[in-house]
Amino acid sequence: MRRGEKTMVPGAEFRSYYGQPIIKAPIWHEPHMPLYLYLGGTSGAASVISAVATLTGRDRLALTARVTAAAGAVAGAGFLVAELGRPERFLNMLRVFKPTSPMSVGSWLLAAHSALTAVSAASALVTAGSVREIPARSIPWFPAWPALRVPARPVPGGTLGLATRFPARFVLRIPVLPVKVTRALPAVGDAAAWAAVVTGPLMATYTAVLVADTAVPAWHEAHRELPFLFAGSALAGAGAVGMLATSRREAGPARVTAMLGAAVETVAGAVMEHRLGLVGEPYRLGRPGRLMRTARALTVGGALLATVAGRGRALGALSGLALTAGALCTRFGVLAVGKASAADPKYTVVPQRERLRRRADENS
Repeated sequence: MRRGEKTMVPGAEFRSYYGQPIIKAPIWHEPHMPLYLYLGGTSGAASVISAVATLTGRDRLALTARVTAAAGAVAGAGFLVAELGRPERFLNMLRVFKPTSPMSVGSWLLAAHSALTAVSAASALVTAGSVREIPARSIPWFPAWPALRVPARPVPGGTLGLATRFPARFVLRIPVLPVKVTRALPAVGDAAAWAAVVTGPLMATYTAVLVADTAVPAWHEAHRELPFLFAGSALAGAGAVGMLATSRREAGPARVTAMLGAAVETVAGAVMEHRLGLVGEPYRLGRPGRLMRTARALTVGGALLATVAGRGRALGALSGLALTAGALCTRFGVLAVGKASAADPKYTVVPQRERLRRRADENS
């Protein structure tokens, strides 16, 4: 058509392609895949929280984060196997390593991260249970007991007991396992925990690369923002678990992590929807849009509650529950967006024609 001429044919409405979508919709199922995305991301972010808690001397939060990372990785792997249908399909993906395949890299990453977090959590749990603390004054025959050779440590506040020949502020630390084992376990666990700090961020974001590396327009065109969206949601979810399972005194890093994650997720989602234009409609319309709006409201509300969660246990619980629900809604919403985007041909055809028009204008 020459310049200046007007077309006499109205633009086509892309409702179908011979009664069928142009591209196949994602075959991932609910709730398997969204829960895998949530658990894997939470596991990766919890590994980072564990390192921060260890550096700041918050042993209880570090233990909670290690257990959360291991439980999330193992449970997420279970949901992935359920999604695949048969366990051997996951094992078959480990037969080769293909750096150019997000699925192959992700399978190996999941296997490595699961192993590291499992060793880290098991070491922490066994070490915590390998020493029994018994108040010295509660043992009348304490001076003749062989456990005298075990070093005692002071305990604030003291303990009432029957004996009077030993200060009440001391307790016996009695090893339940052999000394060699109790000495080696912390070192092994710490090494696994620090290695998981490397795999954790990758675990939290590789699933975004996995969904973006498809032909689904709403996923593929959002390849810049989806990693930040998933990373922010993972940080918010892991911080929420730390707030729910740890005392207010030790949950400070978890609250900060949750607020940071909520901010990253909210900004990334807003930038993504603004930049995508027509292709981003599924993030705003229908059931996917409702899920994404609900996720945003819960995430922002949970983050605001996290700012005052240190004042009361109830506020911390409400914040943690809201952030957890928001992270789940984000994963379910992203999956629903992909299915809606693949079902409507206009999200595939209109951007293609726009690209062709721009190329023609550039060459003319």
